[in-house]
Amino acid sequence: MCEGAGGTRWAEEALAAVWERVRETEAQVGSRFPLYADPGTGVWKSTSKGSWTGGFWAGLLWLRALASGTARDRETAAACTGRLAHWLGQDTATRGLIFWYGTALAAGPGNDSAAATLKDRAARAALAAYDTERGLVPWGDAFGGPRMLARADGVPGLVPLLAGVSQDGRDAAYGHLTRQLALSLAEHPPRPAWRAAPDGTWTACPEPAAGWSRTVPWLLLGVADGLHCLGGSGTGSLGGTGSLGGSGSGLWEAAERLAVPRWAAGAELVPPAQDGSPEGPLDTSAAAIEAVALLKLAALARAAGREKEAGPPAHRAHRILRRLTTAHLSANGALTGGCYDAGRGLAPCHELIWGDFFLAWGLAVLTGLTGPFTM
Repeated sequence: MCEGAGGTRWAEEALAAVWERVRETEAQVGSRFPLYADPGTGVWKSTSKGSWTGGFWAGLLWLRALASGTARDRETAAACTGRLAHWLGQDTATRGLIFWYGTALAAGPGNDSAAATLKDRAARAALAAYDTERGLVPWGDAFGGPRMLARADGVPGLVPLLAGVSQDGRDAAYGHLTRQLALSLAEHPPRPAWRAAPDGTWTACPEPAAGWSRTVPWLLLGVADGLHCLGGSGTGSLGGTGSLGGSGSGLWEAAERLAVPRWAAGAELVPPAQDGSPEGPLDTSAAAIEAVALLKLAALARAAGREKEAGPPAHRAHRILRRLTTAHLSANGALTGGCYDAGRGLAPCHELIWGDFFLAWGLAVLTGLTGPFTM
């Protein structure tokens, strides 16, 4: 499945460059959390608490620890994960992004009991926030604005986090995922954000706008994790049908609706930050997220004995990662060309910490360092 005569050598070389950038970032930010970096200077904008992206820095450090096998790297990753504890008591669905990606690899390279405890506490906090009436964990008010939102970026990480805590958690994970899918897939292109009214109806939010680059990648990631940890990986297919009222088949239908258009002829490997704005910035972070989601879907299809269906997502994931490493990876391993927020003009062509993380994870899967569902 790998492109090029060198097999995975190109991916190994790119991953080595990423580890070099991780070392540079570590030296630069210290005990803070990197957010985005200027593509010219490489200087990071950092935060003391990590915001919604802190788990990606911790996850990147755990990936490095897995690659190096050194006690020092494990200790660094564990210390970073411990600094995420601030977010346990915050009202935000991004607990999934923060705590799943910041803790899930800790059992591999370090068998870190503190990280396991933190993950369990985070899952229980997220479960306590689940709104049974509306069928989801609300976006929350930790970052300001209305609390009762359903957002596509509130899905990834939260599904496996919830599913791992109890049967109630599995039920909440399924409810949260299918609520978001039902809302987002009601429009084309899928709309990322919806607001609940007191009467139980939902209204589309203007921001992020329809056509946001990360809408489909975030949803694909959530669907793949849902199929893996909620069951259904052996039913349905990327060419099947069903409804979101079912379990396995409904999620496969959602995967088909989200993924199949991505490997149509002419589909961009690296999308614009906002669909319909081809002259605007690209978003390499969206491409990196999509690549990991597609590798997951390919693995699910193979596990179900459907190798033919695994081909298109695996092939597109390889093409995306190859493009990112040849056209957007700097010599020192920074993934440039990510767009934090095109609407506000915030970090429109920058290195983004979650872009670095998903690129590293995709390359780690290609090189056999880890699997698509190790996290």
